[in-house]
Amino acid sequence: MYPDHAPHVPVQRAMEVHQPTPYPPTAVPAPVAPVQPGSVPAVASIALPDGRVVTGYAIEPARREPVAVKPAVSSTAVNVALGGVGFLAVCGGLILLTSFIAALTAFITQLIILAAVIFGGWIAVQIFSTSGHQGGTTVNIRKAVFKRNHFNG
Repeated sequence: MYPDHAPHVPVQRAMEVHQPTPYPPTAVPAPVAPVQPGSVPAVASIALPDGRVVTGYAIEPARREPVAVKPAVSSTAVNVALGGVGFLAVCGGLILLTSFIAALTAFITQLIILAAVIFGGWIAVQIFSTSGHQGGTTVNIRKAVFKRNHFNG
């Protein structure tokens, strides 16, 4: 909004576009050492409409860095796969371990049963043997009188 106009009247101003015109160099350049082409950019002078002269280097547009090519498989996927392989290896080892424990338990059970059979057989042979000597104590009870749960012998 401008103070010299009413607030409801829009102000239209003409736009002037000035194109810079190149300024031809008037001075003779000093001799310089030979330089490889492309290492030093060219110097340009431009005359502006108001009479000023601007001298400078031409600016090349910035070049984008090449994008690094990503691998086809991400490192996270590789880590997950390796973890799965390790888990399967552990599971296989656990299955072997449980099989070993079950077999060891069955073996110990069979040893206990074998010992019981052998020991029981030995006891049976000792009891039922027909040898002439009977072990133990022989007690002969003659006339005994039992009165009121007391033994008088």
